[in-house]
Amino acid sequence: MPFPNFKNKHLQDALISPDYAIRYKKILGIHPRCKAPEGAIICYEKSLIDYIVKRYKPKKFRFICGDFYLIDDKIGVVGNFGFGAPVAAVVLEELIAFGVKKFITIGAAGTLSKNLKIGDIVLCEKAIRDEGTSYHYFKYAKYAYPSEKMLAKIKKFLDESGQKYFIGPSWTIDAFYRETVGEAEYYRKEGVLTIEMEASALFSVAKYRKVEIAAIFAISDLHYGLEWTPKFHSDKFKKGFQNVFEIAKNVLIK
Repeated sequence: MPFPNFKNKHLQDALISPDYAIRYKKILGIHPRCKAPEGAIICYEKSLIDYIVKRYKPKKFRFICGDFYLIDDKIGVVGNFGFGAPVAAVVLEELIAFGVKKFITIGAAGTLSKNLKIGDIVLCEKAIRDEGTSYHYFKYAKYAYPSEKMLAKIKKFLDESGQKYFIGPSWTIDAFYRETVGEAEYYRKEGVLTIEMEASALFSVAKYRKVEIAAIFAISDLHYGLEWTPKFHSDKFKKGFQNVFEIAKNVLIK
């Protein structure tokens, strides 16, 4: 049986519209009572949200599955909604329906490459669709891609600011405890740099809705050989992740 079960479902009209969901949540009073910013940063780590709140003291609003913050009424940050492709796609859909047009998703990512270290910055050039969400938007293809325009903006900013970064493919998977040794070794030999849980789905949603998106990661854990080495608690990761946020903010402000 192919996936999804209903053949060519990506060509069908949706039963539920995110626009309708926005109207309904406004009636319930669980949607930001503010003008939508042009750009938004999607964030999954509570520690980074704490950093943003402490440094920028943004306006906070209740939003969908989590919290929505406004920085200088120009940049929105959404977080505290969990992680993974399905919930991230819902958040992105409703941000688009809210009126946001430009996005950068930032996250912690594991690395398959021995050339990368904890805290390193990685710009995602494409993502392997090893999650289920993207297939409800487009037919099968191995990769999903970020918006060329947003990817170019980030790359230009990084180059002009002289920041060290890596650029390459990511492996998006939604079964954290079923990343197998065989897969990891196979993708490492292909040159895949990172493992995460949202990018390919978000790239697909953004393409479907015709908005801009790209992804930047900070390396948080190592997936070499037969071992997993998590370093989410380390100062190197925290510093790198905060830097990723500052990069995303600066790119969206321009």
